[in-house]
Amino acid sequence: MGCIEEITYEILLSKVTFKECSAFIRSSYSEVYIIPPGFRMFNVFIIGVPPIYVGISGDSITFPYTKPCHGTFVMKTQSQEEVKKVQKTGKPVI
Repeated sequence: MGCIEEITYEILLSKVTFKECSAFIRSSYSEVYIIPPGFRMFNVFIIGVPPIYVGISGDSITFPYTKPCHGTFVMKTQSQEEVKKVQKTGKPVI
């Protein structure tokens, strides 16, 4: 299993609930997908309360990330590969 600290990211919200993460992502992005709990991105498993929303803008991807003992964050990073994976396997939100 990988470590989220191995990627370059920006924290957009910190120590928030999954409901707050979902609301932020849905209101901030026009391209949004739902991924299942346990979805693997950046060699880590994304855990949380479904539905888990992921926002995409160009090559940037924004998603909730729960770090045990530290809480839930909304993170943004660049990855064309992960964007394509989410676009291919995630459920688009209309």
